[in-house]
Amino acid sequence: MKVLVIGTGAREHALCRSLSLDPDVTALHCAPGNAGIAEVAELHQVDALDGKAVAALAGRLEADLVVVGPEAPLVAGVADAVREAGIPVFGPSGEAAQLEGSKAFAKDVMAEAGVPTARSYVCTTAEEAAEALDAFGAPYVVKDDGLAAGKGVVVTDDLQAAKDHAAGCMGEPPAPSGQRGRVVIEEFLDGPEVSLFAITDGRTVVPLQPAQDFKRALDGDEGPNTGGMGAYSPLPWADPKLVEEVLETVLQPTVDELRRRGTPFSGLLYAGLAITSRGVRVIEFNARFGDPETQVVLARLKTPLAGVLLAAANGTLDNLPPLRWSEDAAVTVVIASHNYPGTPRTGDPITGLDEVAAEDAPHAYVLHAGTKRDGDAVVSAGGRVLSVTATGEDLAEARDRAYRAVARVRLDGSQHRTDIAAKAAGAKEAESAGESTEA
Repeated sequence: MKVLVIGTGAREHALCRSLSLDPDVTALHCAPGNAGIAEVAELHQVDALDGKAVAALAGRLEADLVVVGPEAPLVAGVADAVREAGIPVFGPSGEAAQLEGSKAFAKDVMAEAGVPTARSYVCTTAEEAAEALDAFGAPYVVKDDGLAAGKGVVVTDDLQAAKDHAAGCMGEPPAPSGQRGRVVIEEFLDGPEVSLFAITDGRTVVPLQPAQDFKRALDGDEGPNTGGMGAYSPLPWADPKLVEEVLETVLQPTVDELRRRGTPFSGLLYAGLAITSRGVRVIEFNARFGDPETQVVLARLKTPLAGVLLAAANGTLDNLPPLRWSEDAAVTVVIASHNYPGTPRTGDPITGLDEVAAEDAPHAYVLHAGTKRDGDAVVSAGGRVLSVTATGEDLAEARDRAYRAVARVRLDGSQHRTDIAAKAAGAKEAESAGESTEA
């Protein structure tokens, strides 16, 4: 099978790594890719948002499957262009991807499907936002309606900060066109967060193993929201029936509702969940694999990946046997550039990667995100630069291995959290081990 992966991040590196280990994959390509992906796949230059260009590249490569990684190409309809070219593609249509592209759309789908979620208001003016914030009270949860690379959410006790973020999302003062954006203001959901992915062909839904990620930039869940600073799986504190419950109350009803609307969702449905005192609630949906959760989930998947993704693309998931999973735990720690999640400094040399490969493999390895080649050197090229991923018999061992590998990597001015999976590794029984409680 010839596979083309679209994207540049650590999520795509994780996908490419798993696909490269699949004996059914005879040729692996990635566009545009990064310095790390180049070690396992042939790279190609293409505008990932240009559906026709992606479809043309897939045709030239005679690809049997195209996997669209990031959200922006999906919302832009890249998967539609590939399907129209007659090539199987893993990823929802542009219309179905609005489940991530518009939080207001997602709320409407959840309401119709009876999916449990936070109460919310969709606002387009400062006055509406102020009323909604007053209705819910602190902590205030303010979300940009559109795509924001995981950084469009503010959770704060500061009313003025909440109002300022809402104004920024709505474009106040309005743009010269007079058009305003939308902002979603929600009630705060207490309890730990869980990320649960599911692969679907529009009818059959196959859940993966749950993970937990860390959105805040600093230890102790302090600092601004980011695209994600680390993750771990499994969740020793979670109810063993959690996946079954979410499949029945969230994932399957959502897929059924989208099919009922004539916009079937085929690809990866990602449910961000809060395990609240009132039960499971959906924080948000994404239309693609999450980063950094993908890194730990795929590290534990034993079933070869390509056949599963192709079955989703071809509508034959119901013919697959149950997925097989490792009993090992996995932990990922993100190394980010100086000043992330603000404007990151780029172009700094990265060293120590060879040391990780020599000293820590196969239990720990580095997945590239914001990197590129500069002659013989690998340099930073984005905010989140690397994902150091490790496995072990339990979370404590996986965590130790991950941080041992992190210590070998040298990037001037870089930052990383030191508490990824710390509570879960040390307190396996109590639900209080859930380490992130914010949207």
